[in-house]
Amino acid sequence: MTTFLVRRILRLVGVLVAITLASFAFMQAIPGDPVTLRLGDHATPDEVLRLRTALGLDRPWYIQLAFYFGALLHGDLGRSLIDAQPVATKLAQYFPATVELTAGALLVAVSVGVPAGVFAALRRSSALDILTMSAVLIGVSIPVFWLGFMLVYLLAVVPTHFGLDLFPISGRISLSYVIPARTHLVVIDALLAGNGRAALDALWHLVLPAITLGTIPLAIVAKITRSGMLDVLRSDYIRTARAKGLAPQSVVVGHALRNALVPILTVIGLQTGLLLGGAVLTEHIFAWPGVGRLAFDAISNRDMPLVNGCILLFATVFVVVNAIVDLLYAAANPRIRYGG
Repeated sequence: MTTFLVRRILRLVGVLVAITLASFAFMQAIPGDPVTLRLGDHATPDEVLRLRTALGLDRPWYIQLAFYFGALLHGDLGRSLIDAQPVATKLAQYFPATVELTAGALLVAVSVGVPAGVFAALRRSSALDILTMSAVLIGVSIPVFWLGFMLVYLLAVVPTHFGLDLFPISGRISLSYVIPARTHLVVIDALLAGNGRAALDALWHLVLPAITLGTIPLAIVAKITRSGMLDVLRSDYIRTARAKGLAPQSVVVGHALRNALVPILTVIGLQTGLLLGGAVLTEHIFAWPGVGRLAFDAISNRDMPLVNGCILLFATVFVVVNAIVDLLYAAANPRIRYGG
């Protein structure tokens, strides 16, 4: 186990260094001047020069890169070039919203995708199987931005013409609720404050964004679950379990599904990392104040420290989540062991 953790840490460091170099090169290559964006087009040359010098942008790129790595070694992600706020502070402010949205999307994907894949496998080539796989194909094919706009229009905008207020259009919670920020996860903070109405309101705000973001992972989880279950259901030990007279539910859940969990956990882990870093469109559509939207604004403003901070956060979460998934393999399959 120790060897496994050390390898994962070393891999994380290597990934972060490589991503930092790539993002730094990318930001150097794209057009635009963050100083001009911050000061405006009417700034004088002296003002531009002073700010450029203060931000260290007058130095050669390799000097800037060396200073940035030196700051990272001390845990300093730098300051935003646009508003001069510490990058770590901005990430801490926006990341909980992305975590909350990702958790909702994963809940939708797993709670619907796994049962759908199991039922489709148990009824292979039936009408239910064909219907499920057709829905999977549609779910993977629908663009996120189109689905988000359609859900907003059909379930939030259209009902208002009939006097119905079904779903909110944007935000994390209604403005009428003031919740003390403890974890910065609105639903949990509302529960900690003992305000059940606020918690329900926050969950209601989460429904449409979670469905929008969770549709593609749902389809992928359902397909992988079906494939894994089909392979396991043809195994000798499943036939033996049925021959012993075990209850069908015990055979399916206790034997078949558990042995099909490894590929399911793999795809869930991958989707978790992708959701945390790829919620830009969903956050933009629903005005969700998350890191994806923050990263989009940072790229638009050519705010290199903030872009690098967002990328490093995404990469760290992705590697950590997949390390956790690897550890869960041993719980799902006792034959898997990590030595060291």
